[in-house]
Amino acid sequence: MQIRLETITSSEDRSFSLMFNPRLSDLFFWHFHPEFELVYIDNAWGNRHVGRHFSRYNQSDLVLIGSNIPHLNFDYGVTTDYRKAVLHMKKEWVESHFLGTRELTRINHLMRLSAHGIVFHGTIKPQVGESLFELEGLSPDEQYFRLVGILQALAESLETEETELLHEQPYHNPASAVDQERIRKIFAYIDNHYREPIALEDIAGTCHLTREAFCRYFKKMTKYTFTEFLNRYRVSQAKRELLAGNTVGDACFASGFQSMSYFNRVFNRVAGMNPSDYRDSGEAFRNSPQPGPASTPGS
Repeated sequence: MQIRLETITSSEDRSFSLMFNPRLSDLFFWHFHPEFELVYIDNAWGNRHVGRHFSRYNQSDLVLIGSNIPHLNFDYGVTTDYRKAVLHMKKEWVESHFLGTRELTRINHLMRLSAHGIVFHGTIKPQVGESLFELEGLSPDEQYFRLVGILQALAESLETEETELLHEQPYHNPASAVDQERIRKIFAYIDNHYREPIALEDIAGTCHLTREAFCRYFKKMTKYTFTEFLNRYRVSQAKRELLAGNTVGDACFASGFQSMSYFNRVFNRVAGMNPSDYRDSGEAFRNSPQPGPASTPGS
């Protein structure tokens, strides 16, 4: 498992780069980079962890991530035969080309909003996803012109209800390399131990902090108390269990909660409905990953 400032290289001096079907599902890769990133994944059920935002996606996801926003690889833990396309756009190119051209006002607005992190839903998601895959094998100039069209389509979708900002305010990465390594260790520990009680002393020890110093540090870095974050993480696991058709009781204990009453209370606060309603809702059944391949942890 790694965490670092990712250096994105290319054999050519290009303003943008593309990757098709990179396989990182066995790697917990919490990272950031100066490049703006557009990622599409299909036939996967997993987690969307971008900056301080933590949620689940079901079946597919399309996300635009601004410069230097830390995020977890979207295919972490996915075991299905998924497809994935990743577009990286150099920060200097975006700022000089899109943010400085009046004729590209809508794309300008899109790229500025990417500092919040943007999720795309509805019909735009598969349309853009397929358009990204169609870029493979094209010449650089053909890729460029089609890319502008893709960004224009995404920009126009901002005027619909098919988009969601992941942060209310633009995300500013406060973490140094040392902080990022600490956060990586903390998240990895949670991912490995969420099913069991987690003592503050144990998780604080992963980053060589006292219990009190850890609590202050975690709140500063994530804006959540550790208990709040852990509860949200466990609710994400419970959602996966419920979507797979498991009982509320099974979902409760499989996700690390020790009390049904506490589980119901926390789930309702985080998800806005009780676990039974979530499992029985038409949306849950419609987005269910059955026939049930295992999916990534997420919220």
